[in-house]
Amino acid sequence: MPMMIALKERIKKLIWSNLKEHFPLELEKIDIAPTPQIKFGDLALAFPFHLAKLMKKPPRELAQKIAPQLSSLPGISKAEAAGGGYINLFLDRELFFLDQIRSLASPSLKPEEKKVIIEHTNINPNKAAHIGHLRNAVLGDTLSRCLKYKGENVEVQNYIDDTGIQVVDVVLGFMDIEKKNLDEIKKIPGKFDYYCWDLYTKAASFLADNPGAKKRKSTILKHIENNQDPEAGIAHYISRRILKAHLETMKRIDVTYDVLPCESSILFLRFWDKAFQKLKEKKALYYVKKGVNQGCWVMALDEEEEKEKIIVRSDGTITYVGKDIAYQLWKFGLLEKDFHYKPFIKENGRTIWITDKEEQENAPSFGNGSLVYNVIDSRQAYLQKIVVQGLKSLKYLKEAKNSIHFSYEMVALSPKSLKDLDIPLSKQDEAKSFHEVSGRKGLGIKADDLLDRLDNKALDEVKTRNPDLSLIQQQDIAHKIAIGALRYFMLKFARNSLIVFDFEEALHFEGETGPYLQYTSVRINSIFRKLHEKENFDRQHLSSLSEMEKIDLDSLAPQEYDDFWEVILYASQYEEEILHSIQSLEFSQLAKFTFNLCQKFNAYYHKYSILSEKDKNIKRIRILVIHDIQTILNTILSLMGIPVPDRM
Repeated sequence: MPMMIALKERIKKLIWSNLKEHFPLELEKIDIAPTPQIKFGDLALAFPFHLAKLMKKPPRELAQKIAPQLSSLPGISKAEAAGGGYINLFLDRELFFLDQIRSLASPSLKPEEKKVIIEHTNINPNKAAHIGHLRNAVLGDTLSRCLKYKGENVEVQNYIDDTGIQVVDVVLGFMDIEKKNLDEIKKIPGKFDYYCWDLYTKAASFLADNPGAKKRKSTILKHIENNQDPEAGIAHYISRRILKAHLETMKRIDVTYDVLPCESSILFLRFWDKAFQKLKEKKALYYVKKGVNQGCWVMALDEEEEKEKIIVRSDGTITYVGKDIAYQLWKFGLLEKDFHYKPFIKENGRTIWITDKEEQENAPSFGNGSLVYNVIDSRQAYLQKIVVQGLKSLKYLKEAKNSIHFSYEMVALSPKSLKDLDIPLSKQDEAKSFHEVSGRKGLGIKADDLLDRLDNKALDEVKTRNPDLSLIQQQDIAHKIAIGALRYFMLKFARNSLIVFDFEEALHFEGETGPYLQYTSVRINSIFRKLHEKENFDRQHLSSLSEMEKIDLDSLAPQEYDDFWEVILYASQYEEEILHSIQSLEFSQLAKFTFNLCQKFNAYYHKYSILSEKDKNIKRIRILVIHDIQTILNTILSLMGIPVPDRM
């Protein structure tokens, strides 16, 4: 019997099988929920209220009649009528506990899709990644990990807007401000993404101060889209070099991808031409002959603030949303075209592929998903609606429904964090409770700077706690703590909540933080290490069924029995929490569940020692408890991308 989801499904089928001949009960009407308190039972049934309406009888009367028939079901020790018509089930706790231990390596979640495509990160390849991009990547990566755990075939894409206006700004900066050609750009040493961060800010000021530069920018954009050098060659070099820097940044927090679809490939392989043809055939677009949008191809909208959206500008260039419609059609396999692919980099023994102009031998195929998640911040909600409207206009209604905008709010920084990063603030800025990131204004925290500071702060703490370790060991532990701190901080807030990042809050070893979760698992490792040192205990024996044929829970004192059952029953719900998080796209729920699980375990262990316990049966039960909790905890931590250090 696997975890709680599978147990509930099995109980539902048993109930229906036992009652269907005597009661007009449908399987889908049998809902199983937790009871308000464990003393009332472990699971609650409400279906007598549904039967009462059909049979014209009081629900309490039906519950009293049905409850005795459920007490004999396998895995149930007792069933009682409760309240106005509920039935409370008490599980066979010994059987449940042992079955849970046995099933820890067998997830009960099942795949439902042909292929799930997740597009996330999507940093414009014109400058260094900043803190906001880290939240996008952490959310997208956590979704990917959870869906893979569920058994889904997941493909992770990182869309590279290598012909967009942000890249154009940097090309303009190199060519018109710094007067550099491609060979000179290639010779720029050091962190190229940092160099372009500053140049992008200069270009924004240059464009604001020189009205004629906007026409030049338009020319550069057109040359890049039409693959005309030198602009196209410079844009290609800039975007690829910065992309490699972005991938290195994301690798630091254990985020990776399967394929990097490039906007330039969409243009070169004429994906847009195919999409444009489809949209015109279905009359989803129309040409404007006069007015403010004269000469443009637009899509009619139902929005009050805007009646039509430009898809193709009057100069023939395509807007971002137009290219995104073509891209979304390809993701669902609706474009009747595919990219060409070539290896871009190898990472931990796997290849990250990038779209290319020419077909490569032995390249895999990508796209053709049945469900698509686009992880993009909430400011892009309007454009995402237009992409979905494009699918609807083409009568791809199922795909429109399965095109999911995974939105989230931005990340800001506390004034204290800015001071920690040696960023000067005016007195007016110091009075603000948080500061927004703006790459165009040059205000923001580069992701690598943030990660460096987290690593250094964690290292200071590790050196204090573990002075006997080598520097390499200390750095490894510190980096894992830094990753745990960052990733948990990005997940613990509701996705539509503004995050104000603070170093001290994120790195704290107590409270609702990543390090606290890591510490709990490290603490359990320490217990097993001491058991091995003192008693030559081999943890591998716990996976042997012969070691768990029978346990005697009655040997526990009443209070420990209740505490034991509370933590075991709570832990058993973890797959439900994973599934709820996937369905709601709210991973703060999973983060909160994990924190609560750690609290419950630490409270249990504080009260009930293992190493000093003399009774062998009680000691064995407690060992099984911490094994169960740690296995579940480590599973969830891995889904959130939080590593577990050897020591802390």
